[in-house]
Amino acid sequence: MSIEWSNSLSTGLEWQDKHHKELFKRINSLLEAMTLGYGKEELVKVFDFLDDYFVYHFEAEEQAMSKFNYPGMIAHLAEHTGFIERVTKLREECRKGSSAALAIRTQREVVDWLINHIGGIDKTLAAFILKSGYEKHAVD
Repeated sequence: MSIEWSNSLSTGLEWQDKHHKELFKRINSLLEAMTLGYGKEELVKVFDFLDDYFVYHFEAEEQAMSKFNYPGMIAHLAEHTGFIERVTKLREECRKGSSAALAIRTQREVVDWLINHIGGIDKTLAAFILKSGYEKHAVD
């Protein structure tokens, strides 16, 4: 079982798509580990990655929103904050004891958020930046 990147998820911004593809890769590692019965062990690695991802990817998007005066910035930032809070709660549960059920809940939460966030709000942001004529300006 894995989640596949598809062109329908592409935002058209190379740096943003690169970040999203890496997240897909990491979540697929969790899914693969779960299939092999090692989901609990992989879960800690996923949480560590997400901590770094939040800083790296969300900061890049936030810099782009600021740089291009994106009018939807507040709503987009609220999405990021909400996701960080949900993952933080899952990580706290993991610290108390990792379980297969927690690995499944984490996988579902991240995959659902990822597909909905990229397919909606990230595509809207990218369209705004591309329309502004700045598609070649990477922020990372």
